[in-house]
Amino acid sequence: MVRLSPATDQIEYNQMSDSMKKFTLLMVFIAFLGFSSQAQNMSSSDLEKILYVVSDSIRGDSGNWQFMLKGRILVCIIDEKNNRMRIMSPIIEQKKLDYADMLKLMEANFHTVLDVRYAISDDILWSIYMHPLKELHKDEVLNAIHQVYAAALTYGTTYNSTGLEFPDKKEELKAKKKKI
Repeated sequence: MVRLSPATDQIEYNQMSDSMKKFTLLMVFIAFLGFSSQAQNMSSSDLEKILYVVSDSIRGDSGNWQFMLKGRILVCIIDEKNNRMRIMSPIIEQKKLDYADMLKLMEANFHTVLDVRYAISDDILWSIYMHPLKELHKDEVLNAIHQVYAAALTYGTTYNSTGLEFPDKKEELKAKKKKI
């Protein structure tokens, strides 16, 4: 028997029969199998097809592509063995960043660039999206490309990857002071 304990608002299974427990576990397992079978299982060739459709031009070998989107260079690198992929766009040389820029980038990583990040590698500032490859869905790839492009494009101005942003306590305090 399954019942809600009034003392803890928890479901009590201790009086459930063994056959009922087995049936419940079987149903959970079947539901899990159904959910996991819906996974995309993205491959290198699937990703390459998406990139060819959305890009203005593309070059490279399987698993390592450079492509143009509205005049901006984007790079996609995958590692099928380790189930990883990155979509990124170079923005500016690191030596051209000052301290104030670095602070804005870190705040943007928290509030406004959502699924992408600003990161430095090989003395270059990048906008980058990283994700397990196999678990990707087509819509996530398209969204990632859009966000990487937008984060690179808005560097130095709004530092965002979409129109959505998480609240910033400093900005909220400034807005409250203006109302007073």
